[in-house]
Amino acid sequence: MITHTQFQQHAENSHTPGSYTRVPVVREVLSDLDTPLSVYLKLADAPHTYLLESVEGGERFGRYSIIGLPAKRVITFRGHVMEIRDHGQLVESRQVADPFAEVEALRAQHSVPRLEGLPGFTGGLVGWFGFECIGYIEPRLAGGDAPDELDTPEILLMLSEELAVFDNLKGRLYLIVHADPRQADAWENAQSRLDALTTRLHQPGAYPAPITRNVLDESHFVSGFTHDGFIAAVEKSKEYIRAGDIFQVVLSQRLSVPFHARPVDVYRALRALNPSPYMYFLDVGDVQVVGSSPEILVRLEHDGKGASEVTVRPIAGTRARGRTQEEDLALEAELLADPKERAEHLMLIDLGRNDAGRVSEAGTVEVGEQFVIERYSHVMHIVSEVTGKLLPGLSYADVLRATFPAGTVSGAPKIRALEVIRELEPIKRNVYAGSIGYIGWHGDADTAIAIRTAVIKDGRLHVQAGAGIVYDSDPEKEWDETMNKGRALFRAVAEAAKGL
Repeated sequence: MITHTQFQQHAENSHTPGSYTRVPVVREVLSDLDTPLSVYLKLADAPHTYLLESVEGGERFGRYSIIGLPAKRVITFRGHVMEIRDHGQLVESRQVADPFAEVEALRAQHSVPRLEGLPGFTGGLVGWFGFECIGYIEPRLAGGDAPDELDTPEILLMLSEELAVFDNLKGRLYLIVHADPRQADAWENAQSRLDALTTRLHQPGAYPAPITRNVLDESHFVSGFTHDGFIAAVEKSKEYIRAGDIFQVVLSQRLSVPFHARPVDVYRALRALNPSPYMYFLDVGDVQVVGSSPEILVRLEHDGKGASEVTVRPIAGTRARGRTQEEDLALEAELLADPKERAEHLMLIDLGRNDAGRVSEAGTVEVGEQFVIERYSHVMHIVSEVTGKLLPGLSYADVLRATFPAGTVSGAPKIRALEVIRELEPIKRNVYAGSIGYIGWHGDADTAIAIRTAVIKDGRLHVQAGAGIVYDSDPEKEWDETMNKGRALFRAVAEAAKGL
């Protein structure tokens, strides 16, 4: 933690080259009677906030939960127009050639010391990169004729400078406020802010009564594809596969329903029903995003010795969970023995190795875990892990160009599969199949693939799910797979709608 004396030293050196432009001021608070959700509701239940949590292997909560307090600055990209808003007011709008490069410039604008004893992320950029960001990487994939029904930005990032880190292991909470050491009274102002947050934290929680008590179930969701349209798209995809255009393509459908309950209640229900490695709730004002994704897009971790490790973790191969332990184990054995599922998974391991290899030092790309089964509330998956040592001089923006979008939500060869998706899917994907997560001040990043994710906007809730189509795919089974993947969200939405 930064002491007052250390902060004063940073302030005295603040005008020298290479000095820190932001210093995190931290207060540790005993919070054994709170939960990450109660802390979110006390401190951050407002627009431009977030909650990030993790359950490892589908079974055990990760050590840290991160609660983002209202962000003063929000950055969006629509096409090649970047807009910056401070406190909701537009302060900058301009055309940019490379949005990913602009994101890296935003990330690098501040020099911030690392804090020992806290997770790698203690501030930076949090938000999403939507699926249509593929147009920034492959210009011929930009645009397209499909309707943009959700009209969300391709990129939305909140500049997170006030946050709370919940240590689930120790029952402690760390309140973090970033102060500018170049400003007079910066330390005193940070302490005053921490005092105010501590006071709010110690007030009893009073969660209001449910605002709706509606009955919703799976049958209320309406597909943007229709059953027959999806089946026809699968058959068309198989024609492309037989012709040698592609080996695999991931087709998805969006299912939508009117929704007027509290978005955070969907997160509450989903957290209980389908804990996953990546759980997130983002409230950006007119849009809320709720998800429990099992899959990394890419993780970038600095080792403290000047190097960084790139991690991708492909998931491909799915079965519904069994009703008994015996049935569950039988389904696991069937999944691991299925030639179609094994071939699809091997192809995606190779794609992950290729993606990681584009930004890794020669000879450092390795496949660690292979063909591991991970279980979630409604489905089980085959999972493998690929790592590599990042080439010197590269950043998360370079890694994103190399890995986006994941092969598990596009197909192979990736570019041709993306062209088939654009041809066959009736609407733009928006947030779905893009990525959600954070990019820290120091260049560390952890982003999930935006699957098992609901987007709430204008009184409607949207869930999207896909299936990998290969040469011998059964169209009806692929339809069923998309429904199985959506079921945890369907249940969470139903719980939220009837009132928790």
